[in-house]
Amino acid sequence: MKKRSLNKKEIKELIPLISYPIEVSPKQKVEIVWLTDKYPVMYVDDVPLLFEFEGKWLPLLKLVMQKNPYKKITVDMGAIKFVAGGAGIMRPGVVSIEDGISSGDIVSIVDQKFGKVLAIGIALFNSQDMRAATSGKVVRNAHAAGDKLWELLKPAPASPPSSVSPPPSAPPEVPPSE
Repeated sequence: MKKRSLNKKEIKELIPLISYPIEVSPKQKVEIVWLTDKYPVMYVDDVPLLFEFEGKWLPLLKLVMQKNPYKKITVDMGAIKFVAGGAGIMRPGVVSIEDGISSGDIVSIVDQKFGKVLAIGIALFNSQDMRAATSGKVVRNAHAAGDKLWELLKPAPASPPSSVSPPPSAPPEVPPSE
């Protein structure tokens, strides 16, 4: 894992590339951490917030799940496993498309039943053209619940504190006295 701290000038240059309503200031500690060669993640004050995708810094899905500023594409329940696996969003699985989407916009992918955010991606067409399509990919999946990035950023399972001793084993059997 490679890590690099950014200086104030680099942070100022990076701010326009952030595609999420979040405050990042040159006064903060900002680091880029490469979890793998493919996944540069921006940590702000030691908290992972953004990842780089096609020259833009997009929010990690956990942020979008808390506050979703993006237009929504709703998929049927049969598409969920494919979306979670990182597949592009195919038109046959789409049941609803919000108005106002332009090609190249960041969009959120939500499920039909609960409206839960499953992924974020880049729209390949505007709303009207997506609706007119009957087949093919309409959104490039950037990050989904269950993908490699999601798994890499999962918190490690908590281990018991070192002051807790393991449960005692059964006492040794004492042979009967004669």
